[in-house]
Amino acid sequence: MRTLFVGAGATGGYFGGRLAQAGKDITFLVRPGRQAVLDRRGLRIKSPDGETVVRPRTITAATVDGPYDLVVLAVKSYALEQALIDMAPAIGPGTVIVPLLNGMRHIDELVGAFGPERAWGGVCMILATLDADGDIVRMSGLHRIGYGPLDGEDERLPEVTYALSGEEFDSNPSHTIVQDMWEKWVFLASMAAATTMMRASVGDINAAPGGLDFGARIAAEALAIATAAGHPARAGAVAMLQRNLATTEPMTSSMYRDMMQGLPVEADAILGDFVAEGAKHDVPAPMLSAAYTNLSIYAAKRAG
Repeated sequence: MRTLFVGAGATGGYFGGRLAQAGKDITFLVRPGRQAVLDRRGLRIKSPDGETVVRPRTITAATVDGPYDLVVLAVKSYALEQALIDMAPAIGPGTVIVPLLNGMRHIDELVGAFGPERAWGGVCMILATLDADGDIVRMSGLHRIGYGPLDGEDERLPEVTYALSGEEFDSNPSHTIVQDMWEKWVFLASMAAATTMMRASVGDINAAPGGLDFGARIAAEALAIATAAGHPARAGAVAMLQRNLATTEPMTSSMYRDMMQGLPVEADAILGDFVAEGAKHDVPAPMLSAAYTNLSIYAAKRAG
């Protein structure tokens, strides 16, 4: 499939770069500044097992060259509105759109913009960032994506699976992608709330008095909200959340890392919408609400 990755940051650049490395037909839609970096340095992926340089094909919003079979949307939530405008010329009658965004609000926006026959669901799990040179640094062995039609069935799934599969990462077609996305949302909201409110890694939180109880309270609120919304987390997702919130390792969330660098944060999409979902179902969430207020103050001061 002719595949377009919208965004070449730590997430889109990593998975798209690995697929390009595997010989798949990959193009990146990027801003001119990012295009200049990729032209100059190539798309560099630094992993625990070594460094790879890919010379990808790139386009900008001004040079989109017709419809693509598959579009992978890999931008932050605050960049979604412009991304939908930029990618519109790349959407054809049979295009599949796989979003790798956090939260759930983007699904309604994709369906509204391009129709339910094109909008799928997607999740990714990777611990990665961009360094000062614009290179992608993967910091752990976790690199997994999942994707699938929102209603669970679509005859194009095998073809999309082939397009998104490579030896360098875990690729998982799913017939339960909405549930998968909710479980990731529970995980992200919990990790972001804990680390940003305490300005610390999970390991440091748990080394402090009351740290383990703090994480357990956040997890309980998040799980209660998902259950009330009709998406109770499955046993494996619950176990992963509880295990990570009880770790002694210096684990952080991407939102914490962005905050520590003074960057924009996805407070509304990850925590604001999640707290609002709890309020809709009368689920008390004092810990998550406090974390959202904290992040909102950070965002306001940064904007000011």
